[in-house]
Amino acid sequence: MENQTSILVTELKKLLNGGGAHVGFKDAVANLPFNLLGEKPYNLPYSIWQLAEHIKIAQWDMLEFSKDGSHLSPKWPDEYWPKELAPKDENAWNNTLERIDADLKEFIALLDSSDLYEPIPHGDGQSVLREALQIADHNAYHIAEIVVIRRLLGAWKS
Repeated sequence: MENQTSILVTELKKLLNGGGAHVGFKDAVANLPFNLLGEKPYNLPYSIWQLAEHIKIAQWDMLEFSKDGSHLSPKWPDEYWPKELAPKDENAWNNTLERIDADLKEFIALLDSSDLYEPIPHGDGQSVLREALQIADHNAYHIAEIVVIRRLLGAWKS
């Protein structure tokens, strides 16, 4: 069983980093012109900035929930989505990118130090495995939206 768990952890890491069937977050935002972050083409509901901030908030929430019994989640949905369409400056954008990366790395480290199947003590049946799959699923969905917006704006690699 230990070898199978090791294989599962390796595959989860690939999935969380955008391996296999979809691009990862870093690739989705690479070489993205700052002036496009607040654009909402074709009546889409969110800008790239809003999607990135949402990924940051949700991923952070799942990470903190996985490790801290006293963590309080933001209020859904208001506190999971920024109201502003664009970051106030490039520093805000870079901070978001760094936070997403740091939190993902911290969650991946949690995979190596946790029993994937053990219920999280303060949860109601969640495990680190469930949270890993939820982060991967959630991020992949919104990363795909970022790619679509980039395509619509003519800012995606061909």
